[in-house]
Amino acid sequence: MALARVYSRGQCGVEAPEVSVEVHLANGLPSLAIVGLPETAVKESKDRVRAAIVNCGFEFPTRRITVNLAPADLPKEGGRFDLAIALGILAASRQIPSPPLDDYEFLGELSLGGELRPIRGALPAALHCHKAGRSLIVSAENAGEAALVETLNVFACDHLLKVCAHLQDREPLPSPGPVDTTAFPASRIDFSEVRGHYQAKRAMEVAAAGGHNLLMLGPPGSGKSMLAERLPTILPPLTQEEALETAAIHSVSGQAFDPSKWRLPPYRNPHHSASAPALVGGGIGGQIRPGEISLAHRGILFLDELPEFHRKVLEVLREPLETGRITISRASSKATFPARFQLVAAMNPCPCGYQGDPSGRCRCSPLQISRYRDRISGPLLDRIDLHLEVQCHTHELLGKAKGDEISSQTMRRRVIQAREIALSRCGRLNAQMNVGEIERHCGLDGGSEKLLARAVDQLGLSHRALHRILKVARTIADIDESRQIGSKHLSEAIAYRKLDRRARAAETRGVAP
Repeated sequence: MALARVYSRGQCGVEAPEVSVEVHLANGLPSLAIVGLPETAVKESKDRVRAAIVNCGFEFPTRRITVNLAPADLPKEGGRFDLAIALGILAASRQIPSPPLDDYEFLGELSLGGELRPIRGALPAALHCHKAGRSLIVSAENAGEAALVETLNVFACDHLLKVCAHLQDREPLPSPGPVDTTAFPASRIDFSEVRGHYQAKRAMEVAAAGGHNLLMLGPPGSGKSMLAERLPTILPPLTQEEALETAAIHSVSGQAFDPSKWRLPPYRNPHHSASAPALVGGGIGGQIRPGEISLAHRGILFLDELPEFHRKVLEVLREPLETGRITISRASSKATFPARFQLVAAMNPCPCGYQGDPSGRCRCSPLQISRYRDRISGPLLDRIDLHLEVQCHTHELLGKAKGDEISSQTMRRRVIQAREIALSRCGRLNAQMNVGEIERHCGLDGGSEKLLARAVDQLGLSHRALHRILKVARTIADIDESRQIGSKHLSEAIAYRKLDRRARAAETRGVAP
């Protein structure tokens, strides 16, 4: 009898649990059985492995072969275990030495000729491999993202024969060079290209400084999408830890790693026809993948034409907006993904989009407008800190020379300065403060308390909306480098609750907002 053990990594969300591939050769009729809760792609690996071993010139054992993927209660999916299974069979049949296998973890799908193919989720596997104190051997296509874990020994390989030669000390595998993760490339777009819209730019700066959610309300062509697209240009680059988090999510989703975008905050813009699983993530069996809200982690999720999204789709945003994570449960598996994103949304004021236009071309009835806006629930609207009206001022495009507008670089400097103040105060952005931190850091003087009380009474604000006003006021004070929240800071924060004012006024008059 012969026994060999090879280490690999499974996948469960952004986690990569260790999987021990145990291969046992025994006397009996020739067969190959894989146990340990494998799904179809894993079961099919026995045919890929058999062909790869034979085509590489090795002898495939004509014995009873049992491959156990431990732990047995963890679902296994994909072709990521092919390389480990092949090496386990070769080691158990004494065609390669067994002792070196204890120092490595192996990830890769095998072709019938023995070539190594990439797998998704290489970066989370690399992070956990480093914690286990082993080296990692992956395909050449996965080596770049695995090398992001700077202190991990990564070896790139493209063929089973080269892996065997490395384990026999005949031909060492190359290590990928260090990845340049310090670059923060210049953006092709800039806020200086946006003429006018000074109030909108101010709101964008406040939203970026505090990590606040933002809703823009305005007619078609007023510049809502243009403003949202430029919001990432004033965000600071991601830290090493944040960049690893976002890269791990993209790795699990199967998207190719782009070193040039390593430090850039992600920007996701799903179409309004997207389903709930497309936003939060999902899949069949153990193949659960992240959705748009997780792919926007540490960045921007822009939802254009917000009322056109199905209401049930929008409601799934409520939990991750509060907790910063999403848990997806299926009958046989469960996965948790981080989802600490900044929501930016845009909508028209009415179904036709031209309510309040001086031309008077809007013919929408109050009932139509009410039904249109009711597609966005009150609880979701409560979770949006800033409500901004974006008007169409075409005359502002005329008579302005290039260079008159403030640049993204200037705005980013102020954003970074305000964020540093917030982080030094409580270790997180203002939008993420809890109730206790709001009470400690958002104190008001007598005049400001009266102003806030009057706003709560007149607008009928909820407790959540009240706390969000205080958070926004704290951010505005940080931009002004003020230790105390003043009346002007609070007044500006209240002014950003446009929809609360409209809803209250409509309720008073008994008409649609």
